[in-house]
Amino acid sequence: MAAIFVDNLTKSFNGFKALDSVSFEVGEGEIFGLLGPNGAGKTTAIKILVTLLRPSSGNVKVAGYDVVREADKVRRKIGVVFQEPTLDLELTAKENLDFHGRLYGMSREERRKRIAEVLELTGIKERADTLVKNFSGGMQRRLEIARGVLHEPEILFLDEPTLGLDVQTRRKIWDYIENLKKKGVTVVLTTHYIEEAEKLCDRVAIIDLGKIIALDTPERLKSYVGQLLTIEVEGSISACSISNAKIRDSVIEMSVENGEEAIPEVVRKLQSEGIKIKSVSLRKPTLEDVFVSLTGRKIRESGEEWKFWLRMRRR
Repeated sequence: MAAIFVDNLTKSFNGFKALDSVSFEVGEGEIFGLLGPNGAGKTTAIKILVTLLRPSSGNVKVAGYDVVREADKVRRKIGVVFQEPTLDLELTAKENLDFHGRLYGMSREERRKRIAEVLELTGIKERADTLVKNFSGGMQRRLEIARGVLHEPEILFLDEPTLGLDVQTRRKIWDYIENLKKKGVTVVLTTHYIEEAEKLCDRVAIIDLGKIIALDTPERLKSYVGQLLTIEVEGSISACSISNAKIRDSVIEMSVENGEEAIPEVVRKLQSEGIKIKSVSLRKPTLEDVFVSLTGRKIRESGEEWKFWLRMRRR
């Protein structure tokens, strides 16, 4: 049985579809990523999966339970780390965790044991008795994750778990998420960090404007694009005979299946057109390149486009 089953999920706000006929499944013990720009629908999807929003239509089950009819049962099976901080800043780290454990009906001994374990695992054991208001952003994020797994959920939802964190803290959180998988925990995370999705996720759903536009393993998604060939030329050009080439001033970019074989042929074609080449580079694609090939724009750019488009819809 799938840990998460989503079929034809739609969520509308005043006639605007934040999610439009979204379908996917997440296997037990899988790290599943929702990758896309701000405003694409990632957080809306997470809120429905954790029972904070009701879907407008569709069938959604988490841990085998319907998120609408059996919301209480779903909540007992999941842990959640929201994008926005939800810690009590006037309590210590240990007090925040103890309060959470009480909400889940954990006994005193269970709370004591698990609090010690999660503080150790997330690297904040030495600050257990420190008020959270004195924590750095990275430490607060680690405490949020510690709280999310305190009651040993079957499924953990992480909404932009490393947003705004420094590289060192981000990598520590990545290590912890990978350790959760080893323990059999199913993890669903949203992100717009390309490296994060490639590093952590077994499969990635690329979401844009409320729709899933691609879903596969990171490697398979990248294989759809092929290798990326970039050629810098002398001067500025506006056209060449290579059909799939994208030209920006003095740079020509194209996707090729076998770069080593393609480079000599491409170079010959360009030289025959009188184009002088300064440099040639070949690289493997990223998930950003996949997104660009599917939408024609970068993830960071699309976030701003979404906001503009949304303002237009509201007028």
